[in-house]
Amino acid sequence: MNTSHTNLLIHETSPYLLQHAHNPVDWHPWNDETLALARRQNKMLLVSIGYSACHWCHVMEKECFEDPEVAKVMNEHFINIKIDREERPDVDQIYMDAIQIISGNGGWPLNIVALPDGRPFWGATYVPKENWMRSLQQLAELYQKDKPRITQYATDLGNGLHAINLVENNTESDLFTLEQLDASIHNWSQYFDTFLGGHKRAPKFMMPNNWEFLLHYATTQNRKDIMEFVDTTLTRMAYGGIFDHVGGGFSRYAVDTKWHVPHFEKMLYDNGQLISLYSKAYAVTKNELYKKVVEETIAFVQEELLDASGGFYSSLDADSLDEHGELKEGAYYVWTKEELERILGDDLDIFQDYFNINSYGHWEEENYVLIRDRTDEELAQKHGISTLGLQEKIKADLMLLKKERSKRSKPRLDDKILTSWNALMLKGLVDAYRYLGNQEYLSLAMKNASFIQKEMVKKDHSLYRNHKHGKSTINAFLEDYATLIDAYISLYEATFDEQWLQNAKRLADYAHQHFFDKDSGMYFFTSDEDRSLIRRSIETNDNVISSSNSIMANNLFKLDKLYHGKGYGAIAEQMLKNVQQDFDKRAQGFANWLNLVLYHNQNFYEIALVGPECKTMGKEIASHYIPNSILAGSEGKSNLELLQNREVPGKTLAYVCMEGACKLPVGTSEEVLEQVIFPEQD
Repeated sequence: MNTSHTNLLIHETSPYLLQHAHNPVDWHPWNDETLALARRQNKMLLVSIGYSACHWCHVMEKECFEDPEVAKVMNEHFINIKIDREERPDVDQIYMDAIQIISGNGGWPLNIVALPDGRPFWGATYVPKENWMRSLQQLAELYQKDKPRITQYATDLGNGLHAINLVENNTESDLFTLEQLDASIHNWSQYFDTFLGGHKRAPKFMMPNNWEFLLHYATTQNRKDIMEFVDTTLTRMAYGGIFDHVGGGFSRYAVDTKWHVPHFEKMLYDNGQLISLYSKAYAVTKNELYKKVVEETIAFVQEELLDASGGFYSSLDADSLDEHGELKEGAYYVWTKEELERILGDDLDIFQDYFNINSYGHWEEENYVLIRDRTDEELAQKHGISTLGLQEKIKADLMLLKKERSKRSKPRLDDKILTSWNALMLKGLVDAYRYLGNQEYLSLAMKNASFIQKEMVKKDHSLYRNHKHGKSTINAFLEDYATLIDAYISLYEATFDEQWLQNAKRLADYAHQHFFDKDSGMYFFTSDEDRSLIRRSIETNDNVISSSNSIMANNLFKLDKLYHGKGYGAIAEQMLKNVQQDFDKRAQGFANWLNLVLYHNQNFYEIALVGPECKTMGKEIASHYIPNSILAGSEGKSNLELLQNREVPGKTLAYVCMEGACKLPVGTSEEVLEQVIFPEQD
């Protein structure tokens, strides 16, 4: 590394920012001091946003930001700001919207040129050196000669940024019906890839909330066709190169239609959500492949992303050093046939058939990415061995490859700990415990929850966003509150320890006080205690991570079942009304919202367990997939209204309730399941 230059990023903790601390570009962090400097010097802002696992961010750094000639132009005409999008999603959201208005598409690195007050007027993603320098020189010249023109464009763009983020408080319409939902799913299904899973497109993102909602819809509406599509998708993702067959865990997305060649970065937020998804799918199907995926993904996260404190790191880079010492995408993960022959010897014959070391599994140059396309049973029959024998042989081969791979240069680690991503992983672990029954997963979840309470929660029940080297920084965003409330509700259902439910309620009440917008009936992404840029964003579209408002609405719906009369349910219902006009045309972009549509259009059960064996009974019930329910339990007295005055000495009784009105108590989990899974038999 060239350390002849050092800029202000040297004082930051983000691995992405520290990667740029020795660029000749005079980088500044995003803060009030930097913005004041730009206004004082009347210089344009050049804001460059990326993240540490981003391949094209590294390419642009090498070609442009490490080049003294480029740095000279940037330093002369601009106040240059580097932002880690994972630390500051609030700024990233607004500038990403800006570049999509400017150019029609976006991505990272995201490079924005703005007025000294932060209003953008030009943007681009990856730009090669010559084009970059030419663009910056033209912008500098234009700023000197025709500032009114730039200012007008920035004003118009600012108005556009406000307009595209408006949400109206819809007080007129009725809630979305089940018939409307069926029609929306029908429209959505036109995009289903029923052979390879996912959507008919490339690249293919895994979109956990899409498949999780469709699992909910298929099971509660008895839609075998939708369930078959979900199964196809989950199986193909698990078979694909997007899943790391050697070390466990998923990469971020596949560049092709068959889930084969991944963009090799591994993100905590993907893996946390996919653990939840596959755990629930296992509960429905008892498919051993899904269980294996959960186990191997958790093992990967434990091995590569777990801090001694109980927090989870953010990601592993897509790039690593190849045998020539050059940073190359996927170098850590791919194999040549010669390597496999050397490592596996006589076992190669079955292995190469199993993982397609052929034209189907070939990537580029001499490299193969392991991909399956047949079941264990099919391949065992073909090779004349038992299914168990095949599985043991493949497992032993993969252990040899893992041992060999450990000698390679590992991808770089982004070791910052983010509240929302940890919350998604916490939820994943709770779901894995719930549906697979492994006590170790609950222990890991409890350690993580304790870390979050100790390091990320302030005395006033507000949150930090970021933690690194024992220090927590940056006030949290709505995404952090919403995902953590969700995780804590799940942790309460798994343990019946009311502290987690109380923590969830405190966070919800704090978020309502500091994030809620009375005009729209929605929640802002940023707190009223933090400085906003151009606008306070309202996030409603479900992307790879569900929107903060959809998670919040689901949380409030559930909290209303346990804290009835606090008004949570009315807020959640209004939020749903405010966004439902887009469901029929773009259901996939609102998948997490659609869970609420099902909750409102079918029975939603509060299952109350009271007595000395409530945890045992709760665990039995929780192992079944019942998405339209919430579990509450107490061995004795409880502060929850749902559990009060229900104790019978020496007995454990279960009450199945709706809106607080309960059926007669029963004494076994089987009797509970009869009432909630097969209500038509009552």
